[in-house]
Amino acid sequence: MTRERLLVLACIVVVTLLGFFQFPGHTWLQSDTQVYAPMLERLWDPTVLARDFMATRPHLSYTIYDETALLLRHATGWSFRNVLTLEQIVFRALGLYGIFLLARSFHLSDRMALFATAVVSLGEFVPGPSVLTIEYEPIPRGFAVPLLLLAIGLAVEDRLIAAGVAIAVAFLYHPPTVFPLIVVYLCVAIWPGMKSERKKLLVSLIPVACAAVLLFVLSRVQSGVTEHEIFFSRIPPAQEMLQRLRASYNWVSLWPARYIVSYILLWGLSLLAYFRLRGETSRIERWLLLGLPATGLLSVPVSYLLLEKAKWSLIPEFQPARALLFVDVIALVLAAVAGIRDAAEKRFIRSGLWFSLVFLLPVYKLLLLADPFDPLFMRRIAVIAGLAIAAAAVLFLDARKLKWSWTLVAIVALAPYWAIPAWAHIENYPHLRRGELDQLAYWARTQTPKDSLFLFPDAGTDLYPGIFRAEAVRALYVDWKSGGQVNHFKGLGEEWWRRWQQTMASKESWKHIGYFAKLGINYVVLKTDHRLPGRHPVFENSSFIVYQP
Repeated sequence: MTRERLLVLACIVVVTLLGFFQFPGHTWLQSDTQVYAPMLERLWDPTVLARDFMATRPHLSYTIYDETALLLRHATGWSFRNVLTLEQIVFRALGLYGIFLLARSFHLSDRMALFATAVVSLGEFVPGPSVLTIEYEPIPRGFAVPLLLLAIGLAVEDRLIAAGVAIAVAFLYHPPTVFPLIVVYLCVAIWPGMKSERKKLLVSLIPVACAAVLLFVLSRVQSGVTEHEIFFSRIPPAQEMLQRLRASYNWVSLWPARYIVSYILLWGLSLLAYFRLRGETSRIERWLLLGLPATGLLSVPVSYLLLEKAKWSLIPEFQPARALLFVDVIALVLAAVAGIRDAAEKRFIRSGLWFSLVFLLPVYKLLLLADPFDPLFMRRIAVIAGLAIAAAAVLFLDARKLKWSWTLVAIVALAPYWAIPAWAHIENYPHLRRGELDQLAYWARTQTPKDSLFLFPDAGTDLYPGIFRAEAVRALYVDWKSGGQVNHFKGLGEEWWRRWQQTMASKESWKHIGYFAKLGINYVVLKTDHRLPGRHPVFENSSFIVYQP
């Protein structure tokens, strides 16, 4: 391996670690890992969480996410958090390498391709389908998306077999994420003018076909399955009501109109960037750069027709509208490359405008929902403008081969990782964890039987009960987060709603603690503000108090 290649890989590692630890960051038990971690714990030890209605219904049949996590835990002896975090870092690095290859395919130097990679890897929340271009948590989709970015980078370098392997592994982790790339591949293969590429593309899909067969075989021997997913049926009205309540992001008719308008505008800007650069792309690259965003946009009406009109039960799990993330990813890459090109050609203003788009997208969600007259809104706009001007300026100077300009380029490439969270006051996720909750979980894990059943009746829609479930490895009777699984199982959705109505729907239901004993609940956890007079707790700290009903 050459010195230059080692330097590139070292820079990719640095950018990966900056993105992981600084911005956009990473989380554990903030969102979907509240669902996956208990399922994995039960697969690891079937004696725990036996009374948890969510953990006993794992939806892991069509992914190798659980098999790899269990294998790594056996091999290393680490916790699931540690092995999944290891996978998360590795896959993020592979995704950034794919972005580097894609940027370099526009005849950029390695240094400029690394600059593009650094500014693109700031990530973005995609409103509407509620998906991230760089997932904060180690979840199946968060592993599959970087692998697809790697596949795109390999494909534009004409390394189609290697790209096919990357797509196959992504398919094994999260099949729905792969469909936009498969659609583009098939369109290229059947297009009359692509005869020379057809055979190579079809051969590159052989690993994907093998992955599909392997996944089907694994799904037949999946352990811990108590309720099978039904893919070919219509969604009944009661289930539709629950899905609209707990998974509204799947129902595109519920999205604000400004979301759709913003995606169309973003697609238009990416087309402008594409036509600025089209002379430097191969035919396969053109199909990817045009086809992936187009597939993303078309996924919205497809989702509407198949889910809201046809009521197909597969669609809430498949979630085709999440393909919109490719509108954002391709726009980010094209804008960054166009900004670099314009700076090199001494078009300072145009370069600054392109970089304004690059730095706008990581804070786009907050700006979309903010009051334009709020001083914080103006502060964020100022940070975006400042970063864009700085990027255009240093690349403008670098094009003139000024001494030490590369140092300024490196500083500006890395500055957003601190400037966006510190100066623009961007916080990508709430900090749900606190010491009192950890104390409660430790007490439950060490001082209560494995088959204990807990309830947090005054938690409402807060997410901390899900953290408790995963950390204490103790069952919950019901919580808000577990209701998100209505996408997967009809029976689970009905059970969740019944339990929610029993214990959480009415105000101050926690005062009727004696009723909870009839439901088989062993421990009731309340906030200390809701102390019950005349009852003695079995555990208490400054935030929580635990009673036995």
